[in-house]
Amino acid sequence: MKPADVRALSPEAKEQKLQELYGEWRDLRFQEAVGQMTATTRIREIRKDIARVKTIQTEAQRAVERSA
Repeated sequence: MKPADVRALSPEAKEQKLQELYGEWRDLRFQEAVGQMTATTRIREIRKDIARVKTIQTEAQRAVERSA
């Protein structure tokens, strides 16, 4: 997921995307623990996507605080 794609989402959609990523991350960690992991690089991608969404949420929050 590219930063421009995340910035284009509404705040509610960002939160929804974050929840989806956390759910997928949880499932992949479970698969890894059980030994059924096939997409080992996907965990890293999800962690980066989560960080990207959270960073953009923080940027938006700080922009609102600066304008107020």
